[in-house]
Amino acid sequence: MIQPTITTPISVEDQARAAEILGRVRRMEVRTNRLVNDSLAGGYASVFKGRGMDFDRVRNYVPGDDVRTIDWNVTARTGEPHIKLFTEERELTILLMIDVSGSSNFGSVADSKRELAAEAAGVLAASAIRNRDRVGLILFSDEVELYIPPGKGRMHIMRLIREALFFQPARHGTNIASALDFANRVMHRKAVIFLVSDFCLGMPFTERLNHLRGKLQISNRRHDLIAVSVTDPREHTLPNIGHIRIQDAETGHVVELDTGSAKVRDAFASQALQRRELTALRIRSLGVDLLECINGQNWLPELMEFFHKRRHRAG
Repeated sequence: MIQPTITTPISVEDQARAAEILGRVRRMEVRTNRLVNDSLAGGYASVFKGRGMDFDRVRNYVPGDDVRTIDWNVTARTGEPHIKLFTEERELTILLMIDVSGSSNFGSVADSKRELAAEAAGVLAASAIRNRDRVGLILFSDEVELYIPPGKGRMHIMRLIREALFFQPARHGTNIASALDFANRVMHRKAVIFLVSDFCLGMPFTERLNHLRGKLQISNRRHDLIAVSVTDPREHTLPNIGHIRIQDAETGHVVELDTGSAKVRDAFASQALQRRELTALRIRSLGVDLLECINGQNWLPELMEFFHKRRHRAG
């Protein structure tokens, strides 16, 4: 006997929310496709090469061929010299790892840091798809919240953008080390990994950063690891607006500050700069490239410069 299918009615609010999400994902797709112009896509293609050369076929040797490509087994079997022909294996696997912890929701401009991260990830994903690469996604807080295996196609990219924008994490903390461990377990072949985070590691900051160094080193040895730092201007400096209360989005800890005091503002800016410089120094000392994006600023020139430096270094 066929059982009737019972469907739960969708409320007007849920329908409106679904329409809003779909509309925003489509707008983000249009924007990322517009940002991925020929120069950006070309820069991506020139920086990220395939894994190597794949065997194609054999043919008869002709004078001028490289003798190192002679296939001695076929030559012995046929009695005539043959060489091996190869084609470049262009396809790559790109893995986008995005920090969706509580601090990612902060934004003092039109967008939050998470929206900036989603846009950057969308641009990288669109560049990868144009070059026929496969793209996967990991969203993490202090645990891995979502994993989408690498895939291809427009609908796949739209899904990645949608999840990067709207996925609701269950937790608020940050644990980059455990997310890297997970990536190393699921990625069995070498991949290009973009680790997108604000690197708000909590306290004690130095100890957490030292622990992360080892995980970054292991991941960079197995893959091509690239760190993408997303920050907000208000994390760098404080405005002069009197007494304010600041709450840590991950721990809930509240601090009261008198931003009317120049000494307080200077101390805040100095500590913020010290943390950013220390993070950048530790990451780059491991040979891991670092791309820095600031919310509300045009970060595409930074991406183009990043491609240029990698291409120049490889050359």
